[in-house]
Amino acid sequence: MAKSVQAAGKVAANVGLAVVGVAFLVPLLWVVTTSVAQGQTLKVEWPKHFTGANFAHVTTVDILFRPLLNGLILCGGGTLITVVVAILAAYPLSRYRSRLKRPFLLTILFTTGLPITAIMIPVYAMFTQLNLIDQMWSATVFMGSTALPFGIWLMKNFMDSVPVELEEVAWTDGASSMATLRRIVLPLMWPGVIVVTIFTFIGMWGNFFVPFILLIDPNQLPASVSIFTFFDPQHGGVQYGQLAAFSIFYCIPVAVLYLVMSRKLSGSFALGGALKG
Repeated sequence: MAKSVQAAGKVAANVGLAVVGVAFLVPLLWVVTTSVAQGQTLKVEWPKHFTGANFAHVTTVDILFRPLLNGLILCGGGTLITVVVAILAAYPLSRYRSRLKRPFLLTILFTTGLPITAIMIPVYAMFTQLNLIDQMWSATVFMGSTALPFGIWLMKNFMDSVPVELEEVAWTDGASSMATLRRIVLPLMWPGVIVVTIFTFIGMWGNFFVPFILLIDPNQLPASVSIFTFFDPQHGGVQYGQLAAFSIFYCIPVAVLYLVMSRKLSGSFALGGALKG
């Protein structure tokens, strides 16, 4: 009886995973087939006539290359800000004791679930008064700051896995806290830094609302906003073929980042023998 229940559970789990896999596979299949088809709709079907016109139309400076470059600058700069500040903020939270530590961590946990739409109206008013609207650098700093709660929370948990005894040995030799952070802690938690980097960049890369509100000049809009130009219900509806072709190019930076960074994730935090001997 127990074996039959266990077997039924495995079958149900496999069926559930298959359904989830199909739910992800069907949209990807539509993007690929639609990008090389003429007059394609929302139906997932094999193209009757193959064409490269959709890719030829979107591979221009104004439509593709400039928005991708703007997105790389915006998201790359924001990710750099988040990772650096998260490391500096997570270190004292991981290594030092304080009465305010728990309330601060709970505040960080609360802000990770705060929707960005809840603060955009006062943020837009503040940016307008400070003449920061339509400034790439200000939008980059803001996006980096909004990702900080999640980044600090993750970074602190990764930093907790590094034994503090390794730093104490360096402290007895006269090393400062920043020196031990740079030479001991960061090399050992490098996979955690990579994870935070990937999660932060992906979250910013798909962010539509923040750059749409804070940036006005079309020449400064990232690809996450410029993709909206393919939706034109007043002039012929949605250009599905061009939208699909643009979407394929839009996914390339994230895929490249993941492939490059995942190679450095050669395993887990191999600290089991760090204190032996």
